[in-house]
Amino acid sequence: MQLGLIGLGKMGGNMRERIRRAGHTVIGYDRDPELSDVGSLSELVDRLEGPRVVWVMVPAGAPTQSVIDELGDLLFPGDTVVDGGNSRWTDDEKHAEELGAKGIGFVDAGVSGGVWGLENGYALMVGGDKEHVDRLRPVFDALKPEGPYGYVHAGKVGAGHFAKMVHNGIEYAMMQAYAEGWELLEKVDSVTDVREVFRSWQEGTVIRSWLLDLAVNALDEDEHLQKLRGYAEDSGEGRWTVEAAIDNAVPLPAITASLFARFASRQDDSPQMKMIAALRNQFGGHAVESKE
Repeated sequence: MQLGLIGLGKMGGNMRERIRRAGHTVIGYDRDPELSDVGSLSELVDRLEGPRVVWVMVPAGAPTQSVIDELGDLLFPGDTVVDGGNSRWTDDEKHAEELGAKGIGFVDAGVSGGVWGLENGYALMVGGDKEHVDRLRPVFDALKPEGPYGYVHAGKVGAGHFAKMVHNGIEYAMMQAYAEGWELLEKVDSVTDVREVFRSWQEGTVIRSWLLDLAVNALDEDEHLQKLRGYAEDSGEGRWTVEAAIDNAVPLPAITASLFARFASRQDDSPQMKMIAALRNQFGGHAVESKE
């Protein structure tokens, strides 16, 4: 099968290589000419045989919209566009309508696997009409892990990115739980080898997971994480998950708390903690610390 792939960063570049290893032809485009197989989107489309399939792996929002707009002018009826980035699911509905008016199919694909996907495969959550999704099965089969799992046609347009959004919300909460447990273990005097405690959980416990394996990897590289600053960004899906929960009246206390914990990480001197310290001093005479 022949595929155009736009965006050859950490994810897109490895995806191009994995698809090629499966025997398919991938023509890649990136703004970085050292990564790109062609000089422009127009050249990419010209080199693809119809009906064309173009997979987009660029940042969500304006960058994705810009590429979708350009492809809408370059592609032909019967072609298909896949958005494999982390777009908001509501954008998918808009993109499907815009491209559908020109006879171009649209599929949204939530892709999970990170930098390990090249060797391990990518979990794929896909949304779109069956006729468009079925056309892409050879590419999905090339990207997914070996075995029966790792791919799902989750539903109609938007379902793939919605499923990936919820996946990332769960990821937030799981990471927060490991982080809180690690901090508590580091805090007490009685536990003298926190790294090996984490390692002991990798087999035979109900909390074993790939995230736990990665935590042990990180502790092997820096046992007490002293080289890192306590700061964590959020990529957007956590916020969208909480917003969707509010819209649908679904309680998500763990995921919501994990998102807010990331906000707290960006405050070197938390205004909220100032008020809490002041209140504890007012009602209980608890000591406060001067900023100086």
